[in-house]
Amino acid sequence: MERVKLDILAFGAHADDVEIGMGGTLAKYASAGRLVGICDLTRAELSSNGTVERRVQESKKAADILGASWRGTLDLPDRGLMMKDEYIRKIAGIIRFYRPELVFAPYFKDRHPDHGNCAQLVKEAVFSAGIQKFDTAGGLLPHRPRNVYFYMINGFHSPDFIIDISNYMKVKINSLEAYESQFSKTDESYDTPLVNGYIESVEARERLFGKAAGVSYAEGFMADGPILINDLLGEP
Repeated sequence: MERVKLDILAFGAHADDVEIGMGGTLAKYASAGRLVGICDLTRAELSSNGTVERRVQESKKAADILGASWRGTLDLPDRGLMMKDEYIRKIAGIIRFYRPELVFAPYFKDRHPDHGNCAQLVKEAVFSAGIQKFDTAGGLLPHRPRNVYFYMINGFHSPDFIIDISNYMKVKINSLEAYESQFSKTDESYDTPLVNGYIESVEARERLFGKAAGVSYAEGFMADGPILINDLLGEP
């Protein structure tokens, strides 16, 4: 792995999770010169449509569209994201290696159990990565990200904060459309919620979040604690 210090590192259970939840935010920060990365915990080998090999190609295309500096996969088992020390150590190792300022994970409340389990694993790993005597491979130094936040995938919850992505909604949609095996309905497709207007539903959600704040589109996020604001009159 090429080592680069990331500003933002977003974890997902499967390739396309991050794009669904916060593709616009990643594109916005990458466009501003920030270094953003994506880590998929599994290879989504149990997905109803597509193949692992095709999903890899699609995920690389999506990452390029968003402007991500790095994307990787930990090869943890799809539908097997249980609370295991081995998994926590692998995730903590990625956090120590790339030393992000901010870490993102799926919100705990989601219809897919892997998303909630991913959130719990990442939360545990963020804490453990900052412990001096916690052992990860490679003898990497401890690192504690400034904050960990949670994005929504299938849910629609009242967010703790939102980010204006009005200028990046099209980029987000393009990144989702890169996953043709997941979101495009064909004669061979297995009928899942993803091939029945899913991208349109994501766009509608971000439009509603945006409307609540007086912008065209926004992505909503949950915090694990109070959000500190130093200057209420500063630039929003």
